[in-house]
Amino acid sequence: MDFIRNTKAIAKRELVAYFESPVAYVFMVVFLILLGFLTFFVSHFYEIGQADLRPFFFWHPWLFLILVPAAAMRLWAEERRSGTIETLLTLPVTMTEAIIGKFLAAWIFIGLIIALTFPIVLTAGYLGNPDKGAIIGGYIGSFLLAGTYLSVGSLTSACTRNQVISFVLALMICLFLLLAGWPPVTDLLVRWAPDWMVNGVAAFGFMPHYEASQRGILDSRDIAYYLSVIAFMLFGTYIVLENRKSA
Repeated sequence: MDFIRNTKAIAKRELVAYFESPVAYVFMVVFLILLGFLTFFVSHFYEIGQADLRPFFFWHPWLFLILVPAAAMRLWAEERRSGTIETLLTLPVTMTEAIIGKFLAAWIFIGLIIALTFPIVLTAGYLGNPDKGAIIGGYIGSFLLAGTYLSVGSLTSACTRNQVISFVLALMICLFLLLAGWPPVTDLLVRWAPDWMVNGVAAFGFMPHYEASQRGILDSRDIAYYLSVIAFMLFGTYIVLENRKSA
């Protein structure tokens, strides 16, 4: 099919562009160092005395706040700033193919960085017998959460020519969605808000869906939530780019 072939070509082009830049390797090193430091020293992984990887997965959403918007800010902002977006759109590809191809390339790039954290899992396996279901669920949840952050970054990148502005906007939106379902926030709302509002805010946020995967629970409703947010944000990206294309 032309759609699959064109999307794959765009994704390959973008993925190669990531690894041609030294920034990609900086992302990898910084993420892995910070995650290792937070897991082993801040969360006191060794002192706990249990082969429990919940402290490891706990930090993923917070590190993604920096890593993913930084990786996504160049998706469309750089194309618009340099004027290469016009060249891209003159190629025999549709806007949908370009959006999905760029998104998949960035998602694969983030997925590779997540995969590089596996030595921490091996360390836990050496020290004890961690729950394999929780590990699998944690990684799947982490990958889906990264894709959700990335879709937000795709939208903000399409809205501006400035990569820094795209980064800040994506960070703020992702932080809002992250805190919306965080227990301290919902506990605060319980004091004055009705139950339906508290439940609505909790369901809208990232954390309730992500925390379930940390326990090895892959609920179809959580997966549908992630995919729905991704689809909504990519559709928003399409609308923004189409409007600018016709302007």
